[in-house]
Amino acid sequence: MDSPGRHDTANRPNPARWLVVAIPYVWLFLLFLIPFLIVLKISFSLTAIAQPPYTPVLDLGGGISGVIEAFKEFTVENYLWLTEDALYAKAYLSSIEIAVVSTALVLLVGYPIAYGMARAPKAIQPMLLMLIILPFWTSFLIRVYSWIGILKKEGLLNQFLLWLGVISKPLTILNTDTAVYIGIVYSYLPFMILPLYAALERLDPTLLEAAADLGCRPSRAFWRVTFPLSLPGVIAGCFLVFIPVTGEFVIPDLLGGSNTLMIGRTLWNEFFSNRDWPLASAVAVVLLLILVVPIVIFQNRAERGEGAINKVPM
Repeated sequence: MDSPGRHDTANRPNPARWLVVAIPYVWLFLLFLIPFLIVLKISFSLTAIAQPPYTPVLDLGGGISGVIEAFKEFTVENYLWLTEDALYAKAYLSSIEIAVVSTALVLLVGYPIAYGMARAPKAIQPMLLMLIILPFWTSFLIRVYSWIGILKKEGLLNQFLLWLGVISKPLTILNTDTAVYIGIVYSYLPFMILPLYAALERLDPTLLEAAADLGCRPSRAFWRVTFPLSLPGVIAGCFLVFIPVTGEFVIPDLLGGSNTLMIGRTLWNEFFSNRDWPLASAVAVVLLLILVVPIVIFQNRAERGEGAINKVPM
């Protein structure tokens, strides 16, 4: 029989384990929660010609009474302004529309690439994976700037199409929504391929062999076996693309035109052009809620679905 001392040692908390668990929470606390609370505080303030350009500034030196007085001066005027000006509603809706379409395009392009990588010989899979990661070694801004030289009327794409005889005159691609979609698909493609590859690479090939033995055609086996088992990678890739694209600023600013309306550009204009930090903070808070709330609801439903499946008697 085991001695009591051995049980006490096994049940004793392991500091290293607690440290591993605590690091992500500390990271989220320092780099997400605290900045969010600062932005939230500014969103309830009023614009002022000062430094920083908003009031009230929470002065902890005034003690409890100073904090209470500062809270009394907070206002929801910035949030009310978002409902009164149609520009912000259009920017939110346009951003979500562009993000949905871009995510679908990235999925359509990325899934075949990830599937090919997963089915490639094991010896060359690391090289293929390196080719996908390689663009990250170059600055994101430089990669977006390079598309200006490719998509402009005198750019490489138009010159190549003219040389092939596909077109008779240069196409206007730059400063359009088409250029924005091209830039987004190129820039965010690795974020879709990597989780898809991770899901497809773990797929047991004997399942497809069993489906073939049962008379299932390859196309039907893909939709009945491969795609359902790869759904975790699809969902992860869609989240990794959709969330940052919704607030994207660089790509629409460099490749889009004046009619390309996205909330990231609106946020930039309010912060740096209009110097209206409280209104810009309100825009950022609403954007975060639009993105986070559906994700939390989806995760809760997914956990409930898994719990219901686990409770089914075998």
